[in-house]
Amino acid sequence: MAVMCCGEREWTVVAVSPQIEDLINDDMFLDLSRILDRRVLLKCEGLNLAGSVKMKAAASMVVAAEEEGRLRPGSVLVESSSGNLGVALSMIAANRGYRFVCVTDPRSNLSNRKLMTAAGAEVVVIEQRDGNGGFLGSRIRYVQELCASDSRYVWLNQYENRFNWIAHYRTTAQAILRNVPDLDFLFVGAGTTGTLMGCARYFKEVAHPAKIIAVDTVGSVTFGGPSMPRYIPGLGTSRRPELLDESYVDEVVLVEEGEAVRTCRSLARHGFLLGGSTGTVLAAVNRRMRHEAGNPTCVAISPDLGERYLDSIYDDAWVTEHFGLDVVAGVNTHRQPASWSVAVAASGT
Repeated sequence: MAVMCCGEREWTVVAVSPQIEDLINDDMFLDLSRILDRRVLLKCEGLNLAGSVKMKAAASMVVAAEEEGRLRPGSVLVESSSGNLGVALSMIAANRGYRFVCVTDPRSNLSNRKLMTAAGAEVVVIEQRDGNGGFLGSRIRYVQELCASDSRYVWLNQYENRFNWIAHYRTTAQAILRNVPDLDFLFVGAGTTGTLMGCARYFKEVAHPAKIIAVDTVGSVTFGGPSMPRYIPGLGTSRRPELLDESYVDEVVLVEEGEAVRTCRSLARHGFLLGGSTGTVLAAVNRRMRHEAGNPTCVAISPDLGERYLDSIYDDAWVTEHFGLDVVAGVNTHRQPASWSVAVAASGT
């Protein structure tokens, strides 16, 4: 900690660093107990400089690649991303003097693409679907072909890179336990499963009794469900993530995207503008904990905030087009949906 003075004014500076990835607040939790009528603490990962949880994985993978000698002056970073990791990597690459190419698809938020290009990144949008009806396979194939064509390209490969989950093992999980030692349930969304695996591995290693609940979206194949169209970037995959080890997960909750949108828009009426993945996770909390005895303590991880979704989940026309007028009307009239389209399954089944 340092103290900076200017004339008669004095400021306390908590941290001073030339690296933007150091500007992460890992100890900010939002108490949603009054709104959700149960003890739920939301870990707000959207408050770091890159605006999402992906800053941790991005920094971890870049530093490891530099230490291994794979990433050096003249290298060009390339990664497949639905948006948030791409934003984090674009900022880190610019800060460290690398070129960066992000390979994404039409579902990515326009605001994320603009953030990346503002930082000097090149954004490639892949519109050809893969064999599962998604875009992930096509994106990865493009990255592989790019790397094969030029040795300067370095693919961090967030889907298999162990430093993805190690980042959360070292930071996110320990911050949760440090701030909420009496935790009973931890709800984590599953995309690449880096956050999920890092937290789950740490909690199991220290033998903490909290249940680890993985949250995924209906239409994702991550936990063996059928592939279906999905419109909200972040959670879910069209192929099983290589990082996933279900033995560390206690339960899996699947949430339909329409319900995630309802949850986001309902919370916005209370002043909390949160991202689509956060809505999915909180919808799962609401469903899973509805009949849980007592008043257990839950922590839900919020990957990002809602300003990047203003032209999608917070736009009435977009929501009506993709999910129907009922989703919009159900929130605008403060009407609780009659039933939650959520499936709960024990892991490994």
